[in-house]
Amino acid sequence: MNKLKFKDGYKLELDYEIVERKGVGHPDTLCDAIAERCSFEYCKYFTENFGRYAHHWFDKVILVGGRSDIRYGVGEIIEPYKILICGKCVKKVGNYEIPLYQIFQRAVDFVMANTLTGYEPDKHRIIIDYTVDSHGAGRKSSRYQPSNVEELKSLKNGETVSNDCNILSAHYPLSILEMSILNLERYLNSVDFKKIIPQCGWDVKITGVKANQDYEYVVNVPILASMVSSKEEYSCYIDLIREKCKHQLEQELGLKNYKLIVNPQDTTGEPYLTSLGSAADTGDVGVVGRGNRSNGLITPMRSMSIEAASGKNPMDHTGKIYTLMAQKISKDIYKKISKANQVHITTYKELPLDYPQQIIIEVEGKISEAEEDCIQELISIYFSAESIQKFIEQLVNEYNCFW
Repeated sequence: MNKLKFKDGYKLELDYEIVERKGVGHPDTLCDAIAERCSFEYCKYFTENFGRYAHHWFDKVILVGGRSDIRYGVGEIIEPYKILICGKCVKKVGNYEIPLYQIFQRAVDFVMANTLTGYEPDKHRIIIDYTVDSHGAGRKSSRYQPSNVEELKSLKNGETVSNDCNILSAHYPLSILEMSILNLERYLNSVDFKKIIPQCGWDVKITGVKANQDYEYVVNVPILASMVSSKEEYSCYIDLIREKCKHQLEQELGLKNYKLIVNPQDTTGEPYLTSLGSAADTGDVGVVGRGNRSNGLITPMRSMSIEAASGKNPMDHTGKIYTLMAQKISKDIYKKISKANQVHITTYKELPLDYPQQIIIEVEGKISEAEEDCIQELISIYFSAESIQKFIEQLVNEYNCFW
């Protein structure tokens, strides 16, 4: 591919680095998950009922938090979450109306039931449909207002051009700080950890700073108010969580030279208590794309795409397709040549999906001619028409929980 460029000198382990992860119960992460599940359920409905697919994007989901009665021994939602599904989609096929509310309901309840403790759909959420079916500039009305089934999209002979202008970046492997933060949040929100400390909520947020060889972690962990009877009991659980975090970090990093802070707000005398395990219980608002990137982290000191892949049309939206493809390419390059790297892809509207505008590969150290040839071959495979087709089919038919 003559649009492939190489750049050496990439550095994985930076002297100074800051990283963040918003856990699965964070309002922004919940929105990412809901948007992606809406897309999955929507595609599933169309393939089961029509054998075809419809254009859509639900990447503007907003979660407006509720209100709670929270005190030691009590954690009750008294005003529900409001989930606003914003975006564009096919609402009718001819005169046949798509049951959008039921589709969104399944998506929201799937995410919430698998993320929050004690979630009750009828009591804890209101779903509001703000989707539209207008067609944009340069698009036929059949894109969002098909008059019959034949105007729906078939993956076998559908469009093969980009639906947007996008810039995407990915890197692999993760640095020590990145991996430790990702693994720590996953550990704290794992099934095994919840068995040990079921009082621990889901809105775990971790930030980390590296300065040369010194590491500092700040871990915010909500506690379920209904499961804690006093400040003393709350403090005991925080102490236990701190010890578990220390063990996890030391076991993984093999380092003793780090600082760990758990729930810094406790110094104000106000404990981090929630009803269902999220700050959304007390009014916090979430939006798609404000949290973790597609590798599950926020890494501002490294090249980082701001695309919100969650909920985007998996059939021709390169903001989703190339975001996830860049991750796979970067990982495969590392497997092939054992060098850390970054992958950057740019494209614009109407470019063929198998021929993006530019691909730039940054590799750690110097890159040899043989390594360039190896990467060239890998890129050619990824961007063949056949591979693109298979990749899109996989995105359409699988729930991609990549945040």
